[in-house]
Amino acid sequence: MTTFAVTGTSGHLGRLIVESMLARGVAAADIVAIARTTAKVSDLAERGVQVRFGDYKDAASLDAALDGVTRLVLVSSSEVGKRSAQHAAVIDAAERAGVSRIVYTSILKADTSTLGLAPEHVETEAALRASAIPATVLRNSWYLENYTGQIGQYVATGTLLGATGGARLTAGTRSDFADAAAVAAIQDDEGATYEIGGVAFTIDELASTVTAVTGTTVTHRDVSVDELSSTLQEAAGMDAGTAGFWASVDASIARGDLFTESTDLERLIGRPPVSLESAVRAAI
Repeated sequence: MTTFAVTGTSGHLGRLIVESMLARGVAAADIVAIARTTAKVSDLAERGVQVRFGDYKDAASLDAALDGVTRLVLVSSSEVGKRSAQHAAVIDAAERAGVSRIVYTSILKADTSTLGLAPEHVETEAALRASAIPATVLRNSWYLENYTGQIGQYVATGTLLGATGGARLTAGTRSDFADAAAVAAIQDDEGATYEIGGVAFTIDELASTVTAVTGTTVTHRDVSVDELSSTLQEAAGMDAGTAGFWASVDASIARGDLFTESTDLERLIGRPPVSLESAVRAAI
């Protein structure tokens, strides 16, 4: 019998991975939902999923959470700057528990990306290669929700500010990425690395899609990275570090770091990824 565990299930992606496993026929009793805040997934427990406390910073909790687990989906930590150590702790605990395979959610083109988020993923991928446990790596691109979650602001201001230089990117919904992770865990493909893209578009096309769906004209204005950072601080009230991070993401998009022609996502989930228009409609 295979027992699947998913970390970070009190967050968006982890929970959706559990939901996808259930939808794909995995018995609830064969799924372990690991969360720091177990109350947030109490409804999963009511459906028969094993809910266990687990904290990336607490080795004893990880040992208990992974007891009897066969396959583990390691959802990357949200604590930027602390991820490498936290992921290493999970990998170590998985080795102690006798886990037979790990599926890890990395970032698109991790080994060549200029994104500030990439180095910790590179370090985690290296830790997985050094581990005795075979691993499957899902290099996920950007979430569509990073944009659709801001539609209200786009419509209110009539402007979509960016610094991508007209470059294309690929992005997918959390649900699609979760579905891919569930499939990768269920099927036997140890050692595989997938570049998970989604749908391709430019920020101009995003603005046009928001305009068409909402009926309110939203215009994309492309500026320099420095101007974007300054505007995010002045108009959006972001601190310098946060504004600089988001501006640097656009700089990386301009370099092509978040674009891929890979069809790995579609092949894994067995259908086309959710379209940009569908994601915008769902968000409103």
